[in-house]
Amino acid sequence: MTAYPSLSDKREIEEGAVLAPKFDRDGLVTCIATDAKTGELLMVAHMNAESLKRSIETGEAWYWSRSRGELWHKGDTSGQVQTIVEMRVDCDQDALWIKVNVGGDGGCCHTHRRSCFYRSVPLRHEAGAPLTFA
Repeated sequence: MTAYPSLSDKREIEEGAVLAPKFDRDGLVTCIATDAKTGELLMVAHMNAESLKRSIETGEAWYWSRSRGELWHKGDTSGQVQTIVEMRVDCDQDALWIKVNVGGDGGCCHTHRRSCFYRSVPLRHEAGAPLTFA
């Protein structure tokens, strides 16, 4: 497993050229995946050090499945392999953003939808009324 450096200097973390992801207490970093062509938000998942290493080495998205407790190569069973076009890290290196081309049927969600973000939450909700999705 690749050991990423731990940086303590704020300037080096925010402005430096060294990838030093800030993994949470469970050893995970949040990863946002968007469509490389359209910019559509597809999914949010998590990576550990090994899945990040494999993603960088292979150019395909690997995640850590919190529910299964194992590495997950996106598309192994669905054919919806995510080929990474670009990977970015945020200012304090605790989140990743990958722009991907999706193989197979182009979907990303286990509900057989293109995006995991298919429900809209209404704003300015009436107090006491049940909250329903649009």
